[in-house]
Amino acid sequence: MLRFCKLALITSLLTCASVAQEAHHHGVPEKLGKVSFPISCSPSVQSDFNRGIALLHSFAYAPAKAAFQQIATQDPKCAIAHWAIAMTLFHQLWDLLPAASASIAGTEIATAQRIGTNDPREQAYIHAYSLLLDNPGPAFTVRNQQYEQAMRDLAHQNPSDTEAQVFYALALLSNASPTDKTHARQKKALAILEPLDRAYPDHPGITHYIIHASDSTELAPGGLAAARKYAKVAPSAPHALHMPSHIFTRLGLWQDSISSNLAAEQAARDQHDVGEQLHAMDYLVYAYLQLGRHDDAHRILDQLSEMHNLGMSDFKVGYAATAMPVRYAVERHRWDEAAKAVPGEKSQPQVAAITAWARALSKSRGPHVSEVSAELSELRLYESQAIFNGSKDYWAPQIQILREEALAWSSQAAGKPSEAESQMRAAADQEDAMEKLPVTPGPIVPAREQLGELLLEQHHPAEAAAEFKTSLVNSPNRKNAVDALTTINHRSR
Repeated sequence: MLRFCKLALITSLLTCASVAQEAHHHGVPEKLGKVSFPISCSPSVQSDFNRGIALLHSFAYAPAKAAFQQIATQDPKCAIAHWAIAMTLFHQLWDLLPAASASIAGTEIATAQRIGTNDPREQAYIHAYSLLLDNPGPAFTVRNQQYEQAMRDLAHQNPSDTEAQVFYALALLSNASPTDKTHARQKKALAILEPLDRAYPDHPGITHYIIHASDSTELAPGGLAAARKYAKVAPSAPHALHMPSHIFTRLGLWQDSISSNLAAEQAARDQHDVGEQLHAMDYLVYAYLQLGRHDDAHRILDQLSEMHNLGMSDFKVGYAATAMPVRYAVERHRWDEAAKAVPGEKSQPQVAAITAWARALSKSRGPHVSEVSAELSELRLYESQAIFNGSKDYWAPQIQILREEALAWSSQAAGKPSEAESQMRAAADQEDAMEKLPVTPGPIVPAREQLGELLLEQHHPAEAAAEFKTSLVNSPNRKNAVDALTTINHRSR
């Protein structure tokens, strides 16, 4: 196996392991950005450690873990390598530290503590992670806040340590409440990251986390420059190719999103990263539908149908694989297709809920109206399961929104327009009060947009137009809302 190494004042990261073989075969060096994370381990592993951190910052968790494991083998006294392995298991912006990963992470941190290090800075990184582990302890949300506080202290005590600042900013984003519409933690993270971006424009984590911090209606315009840059900083990382589309989606820049995700999907497929591939495919379906390119969206679904043994219990995989066909059916008002939505085996409740919602809409909005009590019962069950699984602050309310939408359409079908409007308005208000998680491009259909559709069915075009306009502020350039407004304006002339 060939390995490339190229050193500079800040280490340039080149190919290694299986990725190195592939890049060498094509004559293209790996490009992950520039990172410098000085460690007290053997000088021979410093370059590889920097590369692993760059992979970590682009959420390339599997290759990053492999890189750090190789370092731990090469230098058995390198305690910080075991901290780094544990960091690949801590997915701070979506599933945090699941129980299955926590035990492995705990072993790695215990190993790091047993090996020990005389470097106070490395000791602080290891200590901060140890606060995440339940042995026993408070709820994870509390432990994650303790981790954030420890990273704040580390960053303040080591102002020249760029990585400490970047990881502290990420910790702030991890603890940002979806109900905080002031985006206080995101703005605090941006205050750290934006000056660093000017000093280190090729740092993958800085650019990446600016995009995540800006992933809201309020802040998205300020994240556009980082979105335009990230794919150039780390083009060898599939997530870096995809991530700009978070901002493009927020701004309704559909062709930009398509270009970003076509590149990401191809890179993820080449690197056998199924989760990242499906994530890009979901964003592709969403963007294609907003441009009315139904054949292109269907081509992605055909590709999905050829993928087997996906492991639907993994949220990133399960969500994308479930959402794509539901998006395709519901956005096009093909209720016969929506009726066929079923959850995959071992799907998480927030994923399975999407299918119950789709079937409920097919019964209420389709040509053959029927009872939706079974789907409503399923949604209540999934909501309870989400609460039991510790997701009462985000996923349980999201499922409740889906249930309110289903109830509204059922009430409309039953000839109860006032009740239907009240239920849909409640769903829209609740949805507007929360930010989405990074793993989704947005709701299948925004509740506010559905309220506009409902009011149109009730022959209230002026009221419907107001709701569509509000929806388009939060979700710019969505095709169905734009088309509905165009029709309303045309009829009013």
